[in-house]
Amino acid sequence: MSLRYAYNTNGCAHHRLPDALDLIAAAGYDGVALTLDWHHLDPLAADWERRTVEVRSHLRSLGLDCVIETGARYLLRPGEKHEPTLINPDPAGRAVRVDFLRRAIDIAKMLEAETVSFWAGVKQSGLDDELALTYLGDAVTKLAEYAIEQGVDISLEPEPGMLIETNADYLSLLERYPVLKDKVKLALDLGHVWVTGEEEPAQAVHRFADRLGTVSIEGMNRGVHHHLPLHEGDMPIAPLVDALRAVHFDRLVCVELSRESPRAHLAIPQSIAFLKNLERGA
Repeated sequence: MSLRYAYNTNGCAHHRLPDALDLIAAAGYDGVALTLDWHHLDPLAADWERRTVEVRSHLRSLGLDCVIETGARYLLRPGEKHEPTLINPDPAGRAVRVDFLRRAIDIAKMLEAETVSFWAGVKQSGLDDELALTYLGDAVTKLAEYAIEQGVDISLEPEPGMLIETNADYLSLLERYPVLKDKVKLALDLGHVWVTGEEEPAQAVHRFADRLGTVSIEGMNRGVHHHLPLHEGDMPIAPLVDALRAVHFDRLVCVELSRESPRAHLAIPQSIAFLKNLERGA
């Protein structure tokens, strides 16, 4: 089987969204991982519904499916990267993040997205682990209930340095909150598995095959969380493509190159060519 590839718009920060979508479609991708942000599709804009309808029309005209990503750095608070999170000590801060993710779910419904990917956040100094997990569990339970009402999948992404850092942390959260087991899928970033070293990324594909909401791929060096072009880094990519094909993964495999925006016009076609060559055994 051939895999379905998408390109993440966080790697197109210097392009207008319509132009980025055109480049992604022209390169032969099946979809886009759409990172909601002020300069592309701003979920906080007064006219977000109208703009979402425009994006839906453009996606359909290009034949692109999508995943909604929610990792914009300064969308919610311009002076603090990624804040406020679901584990922010301030209840008002956590509510801001929950409201944003609910809006992401609304947009995903309108775009018929495969899933909404989100993460837990970095634990602030002085915050107890148990309390942070309680904040997270309560927030994700609310989000899961809302997502079910809207008929949208949500997927939690383990992220190096965050409260939920590994796939094992993801499983521990589900064990702590059993109500989430059938409601929250795994957003598997293969490079993150390589960074943390918890297991071989290809093994993770097989282990979580029945829980995968979306998969991200990029080049990566062991222990260093820098997203690199696919031909760079020390993580072997071919075994990951083989593993995804072996488990018949039919959702979007999203190339995430957030540092490559200055050369997005090159990185977009180069990335899919690299992956297609691997599939052909080149």
